[in-house]
Amino acid sequence: MKSMHVVATFEQSIYLEMALSALEQKGIAKEDILAVPLGKRMEPRRMFDTIHRADGYSVFDAAAVLGTVFMLLGTVYGYVLRWGPIIWGLIGAIFGMLLGFLIKYAIVKKSRKGLDRGRSGITSEVVVIVQCEESKWETVEQILWENTALGISKI
Repeated sequence: MKSMHVVATFEQSIYLEMALSALEQKGIAKEDILAVPLGKRMEPRRMFDTIHRADGYSVFDAAAVLGTVFMLLGTVYGYVLRWGPIIWGLIGAIFGMLLGFLIKYAIVKKSRKGLDRGRSGITSEVVVIVQCEESKWETVEQILWENTALGISKI
């Protein structure tokens, strides 16, 4: 018979223990089952992107947009104000960039706090590797799915 590996991911729960027990009851030896818990990230995520690492959150896009808008408004209305369009354009640009940065910073900080604290989405915490014969694939797959596996693959 041909031997194969079944790889599955689980959240750390009682269902994982039930799946491992059910696999042993179906004739799969303990030596053929490997469960590896994944370590969790302990350091908080970085707020600012670098040239080598970016996570899709940019705190400078709103700053650029609002800086441009307020610079334009400062320049237009600077023609009728005392200091002129250049000074009011610079004041508008600085004000808009600061306002955009602070707004986006608050939004990103709030959304990351929720991700770091609560882990709102499902996360893979344990990887289970089962070595079995090809004839037992359907049984192993059924046991893993019944016990809330997050994902299953066979090799």
